[in-house]
Amino acid sequence: MPFSLYLLALAVFVMGTSEFMLAGLLPAIARDLDVSVGTAGLLTSAFAIGMVVGAPLMASVARRWPPRITLIACLLLFAGCHIVGALTPAFSVLLATRVLSALANAGFLAVALTTATALAPADRKGRALAVLLSGTTIATVAGVPAGALFGEALGWRSTFWAIAVLCLPAVVGVVRGIPRASVHAGPDAAAPTLRQELRELTSPRLLLAMLLGALVNGGTFAAFTFLAPIVTETAGLDAGWVSVALVLFGVGSFLGVTIAGRLSDHHPGLVLGIGGPLLLMGWIAVALVASHPVPLLALVFVQGMLSFGVGSSLIARVLYAASAAPTMGGAYATAALNIGAAVGPVLGGLALTTDVGLLGPVWIAAAMTAAALSVASLTRRIDDGARKP
Repeated sequence: MPFSLYLLALAVFVMGTSEFMLAGLLPAIARDLDVSVGTAGLLTSAFAIGMVVGAPLMASVARRWPPRITLIACLLLFAGCHIVGALTPAFSVLLATRVLSALANAGFLAVALTTATALAPADRKGRALAVLLSGTTIATVAGVPAGALFGEALGWRSTFWAIAVLCLPAVVGVVRGIPRASVHAGPDAAAPTLRQELRELTSPRLLLAMLLGALVNGGTFAAFTFLAPIVTETAGLDAGWVSVALVLFGVGSFLGVTIAGRLSDHHPGLVLGIGGPLLLMGWIAVALVASHPVPLLALVFVQGMLSFGVGSSLIARVLYAASAAPTMGGAYATAALNIGAAVGPVLGGLALTTDVGLLGPVWIAAAMTAAALSVASLTRRIDDGARKP
């Protein structure tokens, strides 16, 4: 894999840390800016919505720019938003910076997905995707816990400054690692128009691939978002074990995308056909043994590996299905990921009010995974029908 892919992964790590770090900072932000914790939670929702809207919007606006310029512009905007966020005393301004940060993040990821798969050989898109998405998984292992500790020691604003500073080596990495006239440097006369690329969204194969990615990612985030109360209340562990559980999930997710990246290009059926049912059984097992700390923590690791392994393979499938939309394919993959990331926690939160209680989000994860397996079965029938003479 080209070294430039690892430089793109560095930027994804920085952005992933920013996306997830607020989970441990909301109480401090609420106190400092004199709002309720519930109101402060809008910062997370705003970021998710910005990611969903921002991916196709930024990709369509920047489709005639060289990827190198787009990636640098998104990183600089992202850094600037964090500087403003670190300085502002107003919650409304902080909320606006989170929306703009999400737009920048979505634009960067959409272009980076397309650029990463274009830099790699045509039959190794899944491997390239695994390298890129490893930045997100490392953020859950190291970046998010470090951000929480940093914020606790020096205040929540220090984490915003840290993210802004970390954007600088990411910018240098893009400048040095992405050629000035890199692949997909903007559509030429023979390339499809934006209307033609948007028309690809009517393709059943692409829509089903996006739906699969959204369902699996939605299930993952439904359970992951509410992991802390399960660890402390259902399993009865001390609060310090929450960080252990998050690290276990992050290490598992890193292994998952790494292993799946080596298999998804040439054996996608193996990853999805075996990993999908195992993922479903794993969520059911979590719900059944959540009151027992040792099997719970073991399953957190396994589910991190399975959910990100299957999820990254599905995103690779979106990119393959969107091959006729070279500048918008990354945006479609990003939108699918973040629709799941936005919907999953909402459904998980609603499930908390049911009789199932704290395990409601885990059952939502199981239901969304079961739905994904049903969609996968439909996708196989469509693909088999397309192959028949």
